[in-house]
Amino acid sequence: MSKYSYAYGIDVGGTTVKCGLFQVDGTYVESWEIPTRTEYNGVNIVPDIAETILKNMEAHGLTQKDVAGVGIGVPGPVRDGGVVSGCVNLGWGEYHVASDLSGRLGGIRVEVGNDANVAALGEQWRGGGQGYRNVVMITLGTGVGGGIIIGGKILAGAHGAGGEIGHITVNRNETIPCNCGKKGCLEQYSSATGIVRRAKEVLAAGNKTSLLNIETVTSKDVFDAAKTGDEAAVSVVQFAGRMLGQAAATITCVVDPDVIVIGGGVSRAGQILLDAITKYYVPNAFTACREIPFKLAVLGNDAGMYGAVRMVLT
Repeated sequence: MSKYSYAYGIDVGGTTVKCGLFQVDGTYVESWEIPTRTEYNGVNIVPDIAETILKNMEAHGLTQKDVAGVGIGVPGPVRDGGVVSGCVNLGWGEYHVASDLSGRLGGIRVEVGNDANVAALGEQWRGGGQGYRNVVMITLGTGVGGGIIIGGKILAGAHGAGGEIGHITVNRNETIPCNCGKKGCLEQYSSATGIVRRAKEVLAAGNKTSLLNIETVTSKDVFDAAKTGDEAAVSVVQFAGRMLGQAAATITCVVDPDVIVIGGGVSRAGQILLDAITKYYVPNAFTACREIPFKLAVLGNDAGMYGAVRMVLT
């Protein structure tokens, strides 16, 4: 039996850092947040994390001998050994996060992962992918992220770019560049931003629809209207579902997971989104992969925290 009693899961976002204390059997104890201080190229972020962990340890009467480790998810590619290749949103260049944080914590083990991969691990462990060993997670938010879990472990890849599902090319005729610099990425069509873009194109074309205001329409508005049978909104949802379903079919040819979990803010649309994805997934999927189920993520903003702590509990 492990000599340790506790572990920490840390999810670094652009605005806040979410911190969680867990028992080594995976039992959640508590969580809290601190601001993400990105000024001065993010030099204060890791020291702030170390400080808040040490304060929490003191509050619980813990020493380094009681803590199995700290897992941390960051918004950027991560190479072996906990080296971050760069986090634009945090102001970081290449940075050995694991070594720095461990040193500040008196030698406590630190594991670092890309935030999307870490969230996928959280969903595989305690969320929509619970009970499955091989999981693909697609996160639909402002952009499209993803994570791949094989045998219960993150598949990060040689350059830390494993699971960058949002940048699969799905439209070679696109003329507008994605934020990554390429054109025709999945993110341009199936993210919240992409869905709004498509809705505005439909509105501008003069289609009859209940989506009356072209300036303030949101992805939620689109799905709400589609649920009422609004034909223009349904066409937008079907378009996003087609892009997602075709991309998922490509992914399963390579990964062959047990399940695909759909998360992020757009996933709150629920069954109408899953139906649109599976409609286009099934006819495009390899025969052996056609029955792979799609499930909704359940951990929400806690997925990264759960996944982060899972990295040090395996």
